[in-house]
Amino acid sequence: SEMTKLALEHEAVNLAQGFPNFDCAEKLKSLLYKATKDHKNQYAPMPGILPLRQAIANKIGKTYNKEINPSTQVCVTAGATQALFTLFTTFVHSGDEVIIFEPAYDSYRPSIELLGGKVVPFVLRPPSFAIDWDAVESLVSSRTKMIVINNPHNPLGVCYTKEDLLRLQALCETYDLICIGDEVYEHLVFDGKTHESILAYDQLAARSVVVYSFGKTFHITGWKMGYCVGAPRLLEEFKKVHQFNVFSVHTPSQYAIAEFLKEEEWRGLSSLFEAKRDLFVENMKQSSLEIIPSAGTYFCLGDYSSVYEGKDTEFARWLTREKGVAVIPISVFVEEEYDYKLCRFCFAKTDALLLEATHKLQGL
Repeated sequence: SEMTKLALEHEAVNLAQGFPNFDCAEKLKSLLYKATKDHKNQYAPMPGILPLRQAIANKIGKTYNKEINPSTQVCVTAGATQALFTLFTTFVHSGDEVIIFEPAYDSYRPSIELLGGKVVPFVLRPPSFAIDWDAVESLVSSRTKMIVINNPHNPLGVCYTKEDLLRLQALCETYDLICIGDEVYEHLVFDGKTHESILAYDQLAARSVVVYSFGKTFHITGWKMGYCVGAPRLLEEFKKVHQFNVFSVHTPSQYAIAEFLKEEEWRGLSSLFEAKRDLFVENMKQSSLEIIPSAGTYFCLGDYSSVYEGKDTEFARWLTREKGVAVIPISVFVEEEYDYKLCRFCFAKTDALLLEATHKLQGL
């Protein structure tokens, strides 16, 4: 919010915002209009309309070869962040400990702490941002209730592997932990690799709820549409809180997305955003900023240590004011001191805007 405000004040190119500056498919907009004209304007069922839950189950079956029951394992939500907050509200109580990986999506920590839980972070450090699972295991205590993993990872652009998922599965089984998976960038995995989903690991899936976002998948972040997929016993508890939180979400959007999922547009997302990543990285070679190409998401990191000596928060403000490009400092995603001189660029922008931004940065 701060960086977008600053970008507007200085008329800067905004690569801080975590959403596309281009529109969704015309067919999806037409389907939304059709749903409203067809009188789909009253409350939907609490877990979501069955056609959408069935379409979600079909998509997961095709993507991860996993059979999902749309009646007991799927709930449609008002975006991924609402799903996450509802999950924390469902399972985290005063004194419970939750392991997260920082830098972390910024809603995790305040949500957990608001509920009286204690965040226990494992800090991911450059250059690899690898998870030391033995060190993670040492963080587990008798109060540990849950572990939260974001894969592909925002803001780092890292994708965790089969080996990571197997270690996560063993850890959760050994200590009887609930696992929350944030997989909103599931279709944005690059360089010929595939996403390792929690849902593909049976023992892990049996103690997990995974959160997804139609906003990230179909360039409709303003619709605030997401969903959860999880073990029936956990989804049953989740829906008890969801019912008295938002109850149900936007009905015409549900009908539009249910129909649009038949297009399987998500299959082209990795190539679309990989091309944008490559365009950005190639045109930044004339800058002294060291760009770290992402393995997934629509973010990549820049190391500014050769061009600026101050903290990343200072650098982000300076870059916006003096060079006309807004970014996000990475330290804001970490509770402890994190002075690695890294910032996050969002490349989910039109090619023209990416070229404008890189032109401004090439003199650094």
